[in-house]
Amino acid sequence: MTRLPPELGVFTLVDAASVALLLLVWIGSSLLIEHAPRRFPSSSNLMADYRREWMVQFVSRDPRIFDAQVIGQLRQGTSFFASASLIAIGGALALLGDLDRVMGVAEDLTAGDKPVLVWEIKILLIMVFLVNAFLKFVWSNRLFGYCAVLMGAVPNTSDHPAAYRRAAKAAEINITAARGFNRGLRSLYCALAAVAWLLGAWALIVAALLTALVLLRREFASVSRAVLMQPDVPPDDTRM
Repeated sequence: MTRLPPELGVFTLVDAASVALLLLVWIGSSLLIEHAPRRFPSSSNLMADYRREWMVQFVSRDPRIFDAQVIGQLRQGTSFFASASLIAIGGALALLGDLDRVMGVAEDLTAGDKPVLVWEIKILLIMVFLVNAFLKFVWSNRLFGYCAVLMGAVPNTSDHPAAYRRAAKAAEINITAARGFNRGLRSLYCALAAVAWLLGAWALIVAALLTALVLLRREFASVSRAVLMQPDVPPDDTRM
């Protein structure tokens, strides 16, 4: 049998529990946000409905310069975060090549002395989230490009038999691209939380719980969600 490196014995059950908690926050938050109850939708679910309505309005809008600008801005946003993630990955690789400095700072804060392998594993956890974020942003950027092409293929006349069908396709691709973008953002949140593991397992537990609180609050208890939940037509509006 292959024996594990003795350095791994430095990790405790608290370390394992903290990493498991962070992974649970990462995966669980996505599942809850993307599959929220219909009676209590998340901000992402509400925005998906508006993306579909956007494409419905897009069919009859003339000219369509505004829509092209919005798609361009969305692609720029994904490009920015993909570039930022790639730079962060490079920074993590640089840390792996200069662990003495990391160990010195961390040991001063935690008053501990741990093997090099321990710090490598902690930095690799950060890189896992960064790489996932990069891949999500790149795929999201490509999907927004697909959406732009589909929008360009939507006929200019609303009475064309393919107009609303193609617009619906564009809407679903747009929603899928936004979902990938949001998943990339959540990976960045978790990467920031993973940095706390350099200070110890309890610091990671606190960071994971704070990350979960921030993610869920922004999706289910934010001011922006309250605005999205407001009715589009006032209750006393008698227009048909």
